Amino acid sequence: MKGFKQFLMRGNVVDLAVAVVIGAAFGAVVTALVKDLITPLIAAAVGSPDFSGIYFTVNGSKFLIGEFANAVLSFILIAAAVYFFVVLPLNSLMARIRRGQAPPDPTTKTCPECLSTIPIGARRCAFCTAAVS
Repeated sequence: MKGFKQFLMRGNVVDLAVAVVIGAAFGAVVTALVKDLITPLIAAAVGSPDFSGIYFTVNGSKFLIGEFANAVLSFILIAAAVYFFVVLPLNSLMARIRRGQAPPDPTTKTCPECLSTIPIGARRCAFCTAAVS
């Protein structure tokens, strides 16, 4: 029982549990955004946001291509909402934060003979054995 308790109290398990809960809550918010705001905008422009009535039949089998179109459209809208409302703002925020920081020191350099990448402290190239200063 002690090992199980240690497993549960490790940082990775707790972090993963928090991420799953936050991810589920965020998924509900993004789904509501798409369903309640973006899809009605498409309906206003196109006329109908629901394609589930589109199908064709072959030998009595019904192919619901409208349901598939709804699923694809929903996926694309959710992915676009996540990108434009989460990823893009966070990337620009992180770029602003990093703007004042100095770039890290390089750990590699380029061999002048064969143009391969070698460690910064190397005196000879591991690929062409040329002396590097």
